[in-house]
Amino acid sequence: MASGVANVWVPVDDMDRALAFYRDTLGLQEKMSTPEWSELDAGGLNIGLNAREGTARHADGGAVISFQPDGDLDAEVQALRDKGVEFTGDISEYEWGRLAPFKDSEGNDLQLYAPPRS
Repeated sequence: MASGVANVWVPVDDMDRALAFYRDTLGLQEKMSTPEWSELDAGGLNIGLNAREGTARHADGGAVISFQPDGDLDAEVQALRDKGVEFTGDISEYEWGRLAPFKDSEGNDLQLYAPPRS
């Protein structure tokens, strides 16, 4: 059983680069940082960045985090593109909401999610 999400963590190749992406590009608050493990606050959800432990450089897979945009989804996508973020597709519309998939600095899959338009 689960009562909520305790933590989400993603593997990273370069801790400094990953911290800069999550902190400076996405605007999350850095809680703590070491070369092996760092934590950021995403509106009460703890996101951990875990340095790869001598394994092969970037491998596919890992967590996918969906972020709720601060404002209009289209505007947030454009603001992130202006910061150099790579979107892997267009905004998709579903009956349950809209998604905009993108990559972090380490190649992990992320999304912006907005509820359906009224």
